[in-house]
Amino acid sequence: MSGDLDAALRILRQGAGDRVRTRVPLAPLTTFRVGGPAALYLEPEREEDLALVSRAVGEAPIPFTVIGKGSNVLVSDEGFAGLVLRLGKGYRWAARDRDRVRAGAAMPLPALAGVALRHGLSGLEFGVAIPATLGGAVKMNAGAHDGQIGDIVHRIEVYRIAEERAVSVPAEAAGFSYRGSALPEDAIVTAATVALSPGPADAIGASMERARAWRKRTQPLAEPNCGSVFKNPPGGHAAAMIETAELKGTRVGGALVSTKHANFIVAGPDATASDVLALIRLVQDRVRRSAGVELEPEVHLVGRFEGDAA
Repeated sequence: MSGDLDAALRILRQGAGDRVRTRVPLAPLTTFRVGGPAALYLEPEREEDLALVSRAVGEAPIPFTVIGKGSNVLVSDEGFAGLVLRLGKGYRWAARDRDRVRAGAAMPLPALAGVALRHGLSGLEFGVAIPATLGGAVKMNAGAHDGQIGDIVHRIEVYRIAEERAVSVPAEAAGFSYRGSALPEDAIVTAATVALSPGPADAIGASMERARAWRKRTQPLAEPNCGSVFKNPPGGHAAAMIETAELKGTRVGGALVSTKHANFIVAGPDATASDVLALIRLVQDRVRRSAGVELEPEVHLVGRFEGDAA
């Protein structure tokens, strides 16, 4: 372990004790089920833990990243040579106030959609089809079925690691865009409030069931994957372009372009993160040549991959 990692570990353990772990495998924490370990790992339960992280990375400059459900990340085979944070149960809660629901960032989006259903609130039906936490969904403006989290978010609470302080901002300040936001890299989403609309519970529930059925029918849920690999380009659909390029079933090592949905890559039992990334790049190259379109990955790379600058 490097000097900076050792120093960060000492600082973190002063406040979090044995909750700070080393060499933690990340593959089981991601939906791709590939990748190496985190040098340091902590599940913050409260703001004091995030303040501790601020001090640690400030005094011992190491990289850090946050994972939620791990459904939109590809971890390098080498792992991550820094601190991986995964918000703990202290950030998994929800509270309703009339037509608004405020929830912790670790709340799974499907579970939050269930809270909305129980209170007869509409607007979050699309969330049942997104295997993400609220925090991750806000950071990347996750969406499905013509809905996206940025459309319903009213207020966002973040912790600025670089500034060692908690901040609450209106949704307009997040700079939501298609599958993205302008939230700073060091801003960890800790909670968010969504604004919903009253509606008949039976209609809301039926809409959610349709979303679940669609996901089961069209996506390779039984195999390790990260969801949609590429963003849809303007005026087109990534899956259609990949299929037109006859890439369904294309394999690199243990990674395969799904035969069920062309914008999904599935990782077989012997797959590596390098296989997955090589297949992503192959798909980009073939679509670039066949359609003249540069597909932009939706998946977030964690760690160092071959070809990265040293």
